[in-house]
Amino acid sequence: MLVCQLRQIGDVLLATPSIHLLKQRFPLARIDVLTEKKCAPMLENNPDVDTVWPIDRKQLTSLFKEISFYWSVARQGYDIVVDFQQLPRCRWVVAFSGAPVRLSYTPAWYNAWLFTHTVTPQDGYAAMAKASVLRPLGIAWNGEKPRLYLTEPERAFAADYLARYGVQEHHRLVTVDPTHRRATRRWPARHYGALMARMAENHPDMRFLLLYGPGEREEAGAVRDACPCPEAVILPDEIISLREMAACIERAVLHIGNCSAPRHIAVSVGTPTFTVLGATSPAWTFPSAEHAQIALGCDCQPCNRNSCETGYTCLEGLEPEAVWLAVREHMVHCGI
Repeated sequence: MLVCQLRQIGDVLLATPSIHLLKQRFPLARIDVLTEKKCAPMLENNPDVDTVWPIDRKQLTSLFKEISFYWSVARQGYDIVVDFQQLPRCRWVVAFSGAPVRLSYTPAWYNAWLFTHTVTPQDGYAAMAKASVLRPLGIAWNGEKPRLYLTEPERAFAADYLARYGVQEHHRLVTVDPTHRRATRRWPARHYGALMARMAENHPDMRFLLLYGPGEREEAGAVRDACPCPEAVILPDEIISLREMAACIERAVLHIGNCSAPRHIAVSVGTPTFTVLGATSPAWTFPSAEHAQIALGCDCQPCNRNSCETGYTCLEGLEPEAVWLAVREHMVHCGI
């Protein structure tokens, strides 16, 4: 079998329940995954995955190289191909594969010829919607979480890394993901600073690790600068790998942030989450008491847009005090 889920990082994690369900249904099957190179770490050490085919755009510098790569992947003799995205690069592989069974969600008319079975995805949690594509195989989602398999060396790295930044045994770690490349999904830095201040005021033993990626350090620094108790806030000097970040999130008592990949990583390693929603819907929140979200409730939410013409009211107007009260209630519910 081949599962096609190219991007983004969080979406690849959200495909792991489907991969696990395929393995349960067909325990002797070989299951490969086609994804982008940046997302491949989310599949490392996953016992349900045999081979990861990483697409490296820096290597595929011509149409000939691209088609040759897609042909190599497709001609592995797959019996079943599952396409969760119908992106152009997925379509090449599906078309070349000649697999007897080719599954996807209901396509546009011009893609219909690519697939033998198509399904209208179920509404609700994103991983459930993906798994609903597998219904023709007699597979149903039963609450499976995203899965990320950390190694002991990665966990040891996290322990040493956090200790280097002053996190001691008596501290309770909270990971904070305040960045996003889309302004419609990014709660303001000053609001995050005020929220951390309220949490530190009520829980002096908490330490807040700011997560950020390439080109986002200044944005994360603005969050630290907005917090009147910087001694509780950790702004790392360096960017760590996705899996190292996941190991740090695993050690946290709570993850707070925007609707982005770290929230799905937190679910996959068993850390409770609290997400501030702007343009996105609650469909990205795992349906259990350990995972909560808050939204201002504007009439336009969720818009799923990447820009806003009304001043980002859904984010700017969501005051830190309201979020703090919701976080406090969530912490009590989770026993934090």
